[in-house]
Amino acid sequence: MTIKFLLMVNKQGQTRLAKYTDPSMTTEQKRSLESEVVRKCITRSTEDCSVVEHRGFKVIYRRYASLFFMMGIDEAENELICMELCHCLVETLDKYFKNVCELDIMMHIASVHIIVDELLANGCIAETSKVAALETLNTMTKTDPEAALL
Repeated sequence: MTIKFLLMVNKQGQTRLAKYTDPSMTTEQKRSLESEVVRKCITRSTEDCSVVEHRGFKVIYRRYASLFFMMGIDEAENELICMELCHCLVETLDKYFKNVCELDIMMHIASVHIIVDELLANGCIAETSKVAALETLNTMTKTDPEAALL
């Protein structure tokens, strides 16, 4: 599975985290894509499907409280695996922050990046264990406490 991008966006459309794995995309292309995808996903009703086709790939999104988690994948990829990965990410964040909220993501962005990087490597699913991801984060912050504060 190749995940092209991961976005965490609030209800107002403000991006809280953006991770792109496609090195061929320019900053302007990323900005344009992000704007289009966010607008398309947050305006959909709760009864609509959580999969949207856009620019030759699928965008899978899920809303948790006030945050939308969006992932872009190739058209041939399995949407359910992506939704499961999204849920695993949210559960991991929830366990680490003891009920994660938007402010946690904003204030501890380095820790969030460590968790995301533990679950995803170059757009591929690297880990599916919440415990393993948290152990890596805890190990990194024990050896370098400032790593979680960056």
